[in-house]
Order: sequence, then structure tokens, then C-alpha cells
Amino acid sequence: MGERRIRKLDEQTLAAVSSIFKAVSDPSRIRILHLLSQSECSVTEIARLLDLQQSAVSHQLSFLKKLHLVKSRRSGRTVFYSEEDEHVMNLLAQTIVHARHGLANELRK
Repeated sequence: MGERRIRKLDEQTLAAVSSIFKAVSDPSRIRILHLLSQSECSVTEIARLLDLQQSAVSHQLSFLKKLHLVKSRRSGRTVFYSEEDEHVMNLLAQTIVHARHGLANELRK
């Protein structure tokens, strides 16, 4: 039998993956990403729709923007945010489906 080749994660990739999972481990950031996966929004809209403080939304968006998970565009004095990383948004969507499936199974017991 031949020797199996195992690909190891380099430190840079490992750090990036860890940062992404850290980003999507926070409930507020999950809610923001989920909202932005559906529609481009301003900070004011995000705060209103998710019942969060504007300062908290701005802080979370800054965190997400540094990781290139969201992007922004300016229109006059308003900054609009939208999703930037399709891969992470797909991961989030699949995780939501998985969680809902698990909850549905628990309710049937």
C-alpha cells in the first residue's frame, strides 16, 4: 500500500480560517451578515432592523470589513454595506440550514 500524502495547513491559512470562524461566532455579527446576505443596508438600517445600537453596528462592521467579509460604498453622506465574501456567506447559509434542521428534528422527538 502506498504512503498517503497529507496536506498540512500553513500558519497563514490557519490564522485566516481561525479569524473567519471567530467572526461568525458572535451572534450580532451573524445577524448582520445574514441581513447583508439579503440586502445592502446602511448602518442606520442595520441598527433599526436588528434592534442594535448604531455604535455597536459600526464596530461590528469595522471588524467584518477588516476580514473582507463585507464591503462598503458611499452614496452622498450615507455608507452602504453588503456582503463581500461569497464563500463565507455560503458557509453561513449552510450552517443556518443545518441548525434549523437540527432544531426541527429535536422538536419532533
